[in-house]
Amino acid sequence: MSAFTYLAQGLALGFAAAIQPGPFQAYLISRSLSDGWRQTLLAALAPLVSDGPIVALVLLVISQVPPWFEGILSLAGGLFVLYLAWEAYRSWRADVSPDTATSAGGTRSLWRAALTNALSPGPYLFWSLVTGPILLQGWRERPLNGLGFLAGFYAAMIGVNALIIVLFGAAGRAGERVRRAMLGASVIALAGFGAYQVWRGVTVL
Repeated sequence: MSAFTYLAQGLALGFAAAIQPGPFQAYLISRSLSDGWRQTLLAALAPLVSDGPIVALVLLVISQVPPWFEGILSLAGGLFVLYLAWEAYRSWRADVSPDTATSAGGTRSLWRAALTNALSPGPYLFWSLVTGPILLQGWRERPLNGLGFLAGFYAAMIGVNALIIVLFGAAGRAGERVRRAMLGASVIALAGFGAYQVWRGVTVL
């Protein structure tokens, strides 16, 4: 296959991965509602920070994630997402306006988003079962194919993440009542994802 074919596959899979609801997307939405899209936009780059070790672990160490590893990851990720839900709830209770967000919020959101992504089993499973084999196949054919796949995947993922942040950040400014309602919904979503991951981790272990 050509490099363009791998690029197209990367774009399609990156888009699919970015629009799937999960703890990472819920975190982006909650921060864009509480801090505003400008302070949160940097968090769209979180997969570039977190996925490097994930891809290396999946491709170089394991070909399939063991059940016990998935359980530990789900448990740790769930606890961290519950912590994020608590922070979002505090923002909701305090009624923090996006106009009061500090200049350090962007960098903080980036690292917290990266940690949320790294502690979620989704990227590990996705890279071990879906994208990893495609990347390996393309790289073995010629490195340009593998690079094209990676470029397409992260271009689509980061683009969709940025769109989510901007749309929800703009919606949060449509009115105070709307912003608070959406922030409250994001608290529920984060808490739900966190509880589910904790339950999943406990049942696997």
